[in-house]
Amino acid sequence: MSDQIEILGIEGFGYHGVFPQERRDGQNFLVDIVLKLKSSKARKSDQLSDAIDYSRVISLVHETIVGEPFNLIERLAEVIAEKILATYDVKSVEVVVHKPDAPIGLKVSDIALRIKRKP
Repeated sequence: MSDQIEILGIEGFGYHGVFPQERRDGQNFLVDIVLKLKSSKARKSDQLSDAIDYSRVISLVHETIVGEPFNLIERLAEVIAEKILATYDVKSVEVVVHKPDAPIGLKVSDIALRIKRKP
């Protein structure tokens, strides 16, 4: 059996993008995470030590958003997935990076990239 943890809307101000103004001025990014896992041990023990501490996942994602700038949100999503897979025992991770203020010259409600990775 597989369960999942969903963490939606992790927000951070980053300097990712290919345009000079993105690197200079920065913008808000939002990231959603879905972790597929076996949670039977945590369900039985009711102990945080047997579960994934989602506050630590949130910190890891936030630190990546506000950290080293990348040209593409594809790279930002990939680095987040790599860090989660290296840190946590999960069956898979889904990462969605939202770039709602992308400088494309037209108004859109959101631009998002979704990736799924397995260990």
